[in-house]
Amino acid sequence: MTQALERPASPQADGSPHDARWAALAGVVAGAAGLAVAELVAALVAPGASTLFAGGAAVIDIVPGWLKDLAVQLFGTNDKAVLLGTMGVVLAAGAAFAGVLELRRPPVGAQVVAGVGVIGAIVAALRPDGTPLWALPSLVGLGGAVVVLRMAVARLRPVDRRAESITAMDRRGFLTVTGVAAGVAVLALAGSRLVSAGSSAVSAIRERISLPGARTAAPAVPAGADLELTGLTPYVTPNPDFYRIDTALLVPQIDPAEWSLQVHGLVDEPFTITWDELLALPLEEHYVTLACVSNTVGGDLIGNALWLGYPIRALLERAKPRAGADMVLSSSDDGFSAGTPLDVLQDPDRASLLAVGMNGEPLPIDHGFPARLVVPGLYGYVSATKWVTSLEVTTFDADQGYWTPRGWSALGPIKLESRIDVPRGSAPAGAVTVAGVAWAQHTGISAVEVRADDGDWVPAELAETVGSDTWRQWRASIDLAAGNHTLAVRATDTDGLVQTDQEAPPAPDGATGWHTVTVSVG
Repeated sequence: MTQALERPASPQADGSPHDARWAALAGVVAGAAGLAVAELVAALVAPGASTLFAGGAAVIDIVPGWLKDLAVQLFGTNDKAVLLGTMGVVLAAGAAFAGVLELRRPPVGAQVVAGVGVIGAIVAALRPDGTPLWALPSLVGLGGAVVVLRMAVARLRPVDRRAESITAMDRRGFLTVTGVAAGVAVLALAGSRLVSAGSSAVSAIRERISLPGARTAAPAVPAGADLELTGLTPYVTPNPDFYRIDTALLVPQIDPAEWSLQVHGLVDEPFTITWDELLALPLEEHYVTLACVSNTVGGDLIGNALWLGYPIRALLERAKPRAGADMVLSSSDDGFSAGTPLDVLQDPDRASLLAVGMNGEPLPIDHGFPARLVVPGLYGYVSATKWVTSLEVTTFDADQGYWTPRGWSALGPIKLESRIDVPRGSAPAGAVTVAGVAWAQHTGISAVEVRADDGDWVPAELAETVGSDTWRQWRASIDLAAGNHTLAVRATDTDGLVQTDQEAPPAPDGATGWHTVTVSVG
């Protein structure tokens, strides 16, 4: 008899490393095939019902604020990729362990996989926009994984229990089962991508959209607003470089023809507006700098853009909020929500927009296409809802935005901050140009100062700016001798408030402190 994988005569394996490796492989292949089939079924049911994406979204929902903040600090806008990668590693390790369990303690391994499938089904069905049908991908996919695991591990057991080894036919059977399962995984993934061509369809629709011109155009950017220094952040952030921090593992793909916004709650005249109705309204353009509350001192989770949209205050005027209302709860297609003070959105001097355009083109899909909120002066977690579908007028006593019960402040006014962009790392001795940006949205920057090594503060030259809702570039010249030097910056807003040197982390309402950089001069 041809000998392929040596085993004892016992009907159960002895758990040798050789046996365990084959069983672990069986578990990984079964798990991969199951998840791939789940992706295919999710593409037919609802992309958000995917075992992986629904599970990842649930992780984001339950993660404590400090851990979310740490992830953003460590990985920035790559936090979602890291989360999915980590989940993949954990699932692969769990599947390998399940394979070994199935070999040594059948059917415990299969029960573990089945349990994961049931949990995945429950998690998907309980998502904010989920339905009982969302349980189907996990049940079908992980159910298939159980079958593959049972069949593959069965080939690792001796056909003849009196024999001291399994036959070559058993080995071929094992490789056949795992090979077919791997092939099914590849085909299922390819099928899911084909069925999910809706994302490409929405991209194509977006590319064909020609937005109407603004009835009220933004002021032209002054010639001196961008100092155009190498290494200095540009005054207007290009769309591909604009930061993206949100809770959407799977970016919503919304056909504008099927989009609508409901304005309701504590109002006398609730209404729903469609995409075509929105574009027919007198749109406005405004330059507004947005910032993420997770931005650390000196961080880059901030950007300035030209936004095209309709004033939110006009939508609220039409709805007629009732006395006692003090908050607007905006909700996204992906389940995110933000609580914004009603008086901020009604402020006639604040360019709060239901935005449809960004830097002269329709909103990028990653940034909220077809519509999102833009509110000057507030951190994004309480205002910048992407893929927005609902504005509910309510109260802070009755409702909370997504991040408030997770430890973040209900109110999120952006704090006065400044950042050094150049120099970074090294500079030649002598007069060194120090430059960066400062911001105090909806208040404005009146002064910026820099210093070296706890010396005297040196006033910086301020660049021109469109208005108080955007950041402002600055530069200064400081004489530095050879050696290592620490540079610091602080700003003053138009109300006379000087940026504090008291250091605070982003949680629960935004980081504070002076940005410092160490430069090697020589």
